[in-house]
Amino acid sequence: MTEPRSVILTKAAPAVSLDKHGVTSGLIRVNLNWTSPRAAARREAQTARGLFGRLRGALRAGAAADVDLDLGCMIVCRDGSKTVVQALGNAFGAVDDFPFVALDADDRTGARDAGENLVINLDHQAEFSKLLLFVYIYEGLADFRGLDAVVTLSSPRGDRFEVRLDECPPRARSCAIALIKRRKDELMVNREVRWFTPEDGPGVQDVISRAYRLGMKWTPGTK
Repeated sequence: MTEPRSVILTKAAPAVSLDKHGVTSGLIRVNLNWTSPRAAARREAQTARGLFGRLRGALRAGAAADVDLDLGCMIVCRDGSKTVVQALGNAFGAVDDFPFVALDADDRTGARDAGENLVINLDHQAEFSKLLLFVYIYEGLADFRGLDAVVTLSSPRGDRFEVRLDECPPRARSCAIALIKRRKDELMVNREVRWFTPEDGPGVQDVISRAYRLGMKWTPGTK
């Protein structure tokens, strides 16, 4: 068995085989973390020198908006069934029952140290055809620029596969992060970082699923 490793998926090296890293069973944790503009402004205020510097930082912190990013996973199974795990519509999923993917919580500000986390049960990977990880801005900002958003897949023994959501174009409010599927005899994670803007059409989930030809149908949801 190989030793745990950390891999950053990039444009130049976008794919990794979980099988080659010995990650073939158990729970894979998918973490989304980002820098809250308000939290960043608060840190700036705390480290500012002088009364006026602290006052200016406090004013910036008060003016900065929180941003709510939502992490999700579109799931296509080998039997043809399809579903999504996301906070919208309270579709939090389940780890030990279908769809064997679950979201732990909805971080609405970016202030939660643990961020947002999905768990994928690889003990049931034979049932999966495709898993598409995605993220979008539910409210707070016009696009992802300046958020330093990072998605990390972690295995129980410590393997880490990181995707940085960089090079965001203006007005990009959603992103297809990574596609997980079996290629020949290996379960592969492929970095996508494919950005979508309002010009691509209404309904983030519908736009992304059509772009990847997942054949999913959507109804309006709330949270």
